[in-house]
Amino acid sequence: MTSALTELETKIRQKEYLLGVIGLGYVGLPLSLTFLRKDIPVLGFDVDPKKISKIEGGISYIKHIPSDDLAGFVQQGKFAATADFSRLNEPDVILMCVPTPLTQNREPDMQFIEKTAQASAAVLRPGQLIILESTTYPGTTVELLQPILETSGLRAGGDFALAYSPEREDPGNTRYSTANIPKVVGGIDDMSTALAAAFYRTGLQSVVEVSSPQTAEMSKLLENIFRSVNIALVNELKILCHRMGIDVWEVIKASSTKPFGFMPFYPGPGLGGHCIPIDPFYLTSKAREYDFPTKFIELAGEVNTAMPYYIVQRVMEALNSRKKSINGSKILLLGMAYKKDVDDPRESPSFKLMELLQEKGAEVHYNDPYIPVLSRMRKYSFNLKSADLTAETISSMDCILLATNHSAYDYQFILDHAKLIVDTRNAFNGLRGKAEKVVPA
Repeated sequence: MTSALTELETKIRQKEYLLGVIGLGYVGLPLSLTFLRKDIPVLGFDVDPKKISKIEGGISYIKHIPSDDLAGFVQQGKFAATADFSRLNEPDVILMCVPTPLTQNREPDMQFIEKTAQASAAVLRPGQLIILESTTYPGTTVELLQPILETSGLRAGGDFALAYSPEREDPGNTRYSTANIPKVVGGIDDMSTALAAAFYRTGLQSVVEVSSPQTAEMSKLLENIFRSVNIALVNELKILCHRMGIDVWEVIKASSTKPFGFMPFYPGPGLGGHCIPIDPFYLTSKAREYDFPTKFIELAGEVNTAMPYYIVQRVMEALNSRKKSINGSKILLLGMAYKKDVDDPRESPSFKLMELLQEKGAEVHYNDPYIPVLSRMRKYSFNLKSADLTAETISSMDCILLATNHSAYDYQFILDHAKLIVDTRNAFNGLRGKAEKVVPA
């Protein structure tokens, strides 16, 4: 270990290091606060001036992160944010938490990792620890990130340490947060692994060391592919159960009584969030280099991608049964977030539902207590504001389509005033006065 890395090891052990976090979104901001709560100063980096401005004002832009905590650390001088990436030579440890979307052809879009690596390489100094947290394909850390960083003239594993540790965030989960979710970490060599593990242990409860960055990268993909495949399975079974006249929710409930060998997954209108709809295709793309077709992954993607089309068909059938055409019907879409009780709309199937409904000629409105305005998305641009969920609004709609089952919704109130409800989440089951008003989907 070089003298610079020996000095870094001492700083980490004594908790006298400066942490840099690149990307202050749903991963980077919770990570920053987790270490701030352990008395570690943080310098955050982001290209979005709105985020920088809000942090400087002590204002949180993520629902489950309280502004009071943020403001306190900013006022104490422990947390600062900047868009000046030339300051990346200041932190001792740098976490890269940047987006890894897909291209239009469902290929990995690595531009954010590449640009971040180039900015880091421009000011990289001996004695820094660089950790990539963005979800990506196995080999990214060694094959892409390391060569870019080494254009600085410094050597990974000698002058600076390099590791990969996949983010594990579950917004809205009250039981598990950044601090108590076990952290997988794999460095390019034993020294990098040891330094990265020692760093994470200064802020997190549990660290799991693995043999390489590739192992850590693959572990993240396995976690999300596991969910994608099982959600696709239950979505497909939902369609079959509908045709057979069987309640899929009752089937899942019955199967869940088995105390071993079964884990319940639940159907919905499609996949959402930044992980499950995207991450499996990172492995699919990489597998092509090895002439290996990932059939399960691709089939699961096809099933889940098709779900919004199935839901819109169910809406059409429900309206037709009441002698209404979808063309010209007023439809209120409940929930634009990708999951309940969060304010994250990334990759939400609700946007595809809205697009398909509009293409069919429907007049579409939406309500989401956590998303007051629909901002421009990567694929969509709807100029809409969340409608007030009043009795008048509900009763004026030809159909209510529940896409996201937020806890804030008063389902009995909605049921009492709606003409027709298409329920993709089984949220209205068992409520008083259900009759034939609610159509499961």
